[in-house]
Amino acid sequence: MTTAYLTHPDALSHQTPAGHPEQIARMTAIASALNAPEFAGLMRLDAPLGTEDQLLLCHPEQYISRIRKALPAAGIYQLDADTHVSPGSMNAALRGVGGACQAVNLVMEGTAQNAFVGLRPPGHHAERATPMGFCLFGTVAIAACHAMERHGLQRVAVVDFDVHHGNGTQDLLWDEQRAFFVSSHQMPLWPGTGKAEERGAFSNVMNIPLPPGTDGASFRRIYEDMVLPQLDRFAPELVLVSAGFDAHRDDPLAQLELLEDDFAWVTGALCDIAARHCAGRLVSVLEGGYDLDALGRSVAAHIRVLMEKGA
Repeated sequence: MTTAYLTHPDALSHQTPAGHPEQIARMTAIASALNAPEFAGLMRLDAPLGTEDQLLLCHPEQYISRIRKALPAAGIYQLDADTHVSPGSMNAALRGVGGACQAVNLVMEGTAQNAFVGLRPPGHHAERATPMGFCLFGTVAIAACHAMERHGLQRVAVVDFDVHHGNGTQDLLWDEQRAFFVSSHQMPLWPGTGKAEERGAFSNVMNIPLPPGTDGASFRRIYEDMVLPQLDRFAPELVLVSAGFDAHRDDPLAQLELLEDDFAWVTGALCDIAARHCAGRLVSVLEGGYDLDALGRSVAAHIRVLMEKGA
């Protein structure tokens, strides 16, 4: 068994305006970090394009058509204050969806123990019919629904440790009783959702608001006391992770104080949940992380643990 790493050059084709934090250089920073000899054992795979049927698991046909029609022939088109598309954006987003669904297939079929999908744009802010927060499609929610529909799973856990609330994933899984969604995030902070009382239609949502300045020790204690026991009670058949690294101390968009060791710790803790309940099956998907150096170091720390647990 091993760790699969799915990515694709199409991620470089999604263009954003100069100075935008969700930039092509994020992919370069990750690629550079993963060129180190210690990552030679990764199963490196090209992410396939997501299919229309996969998108339809979470998004209506009219919304998918709207995104396609918004793509400019050249240049960049602004969907909202933060979210943009360019001629290559659809393929980039489809690689994310296809990569996440293929990663689920790999771990469910036993080809890989766990997997990391390193693509952009991110997905956890995209709601059922609303692009926002740099995101076009709800990649992780689609992967969860794919796991339930294709592989027949009845308990899929989705854990989001991005510094921003995964409002899109929450929207897409709100009334899905086969899924348990956990989001830890800074509050107050954009998008303003993610209060503790937002619990889902079947009490299948758990939001953990964190005050600005929360450090690694506090973060770990909260996961140990609140998140991990709930995951154990849920006993997932698959663990999905929205791996946003913008809770790092150096990130420019928020004010949490996590470091690479904290991301490594939570990765190990989630791998241990997967080991106890679902033979180690875990799929992680890149979300945020906007300081390039911190992003590269954090992804390396994250994958290092995945490889250790997947050996």
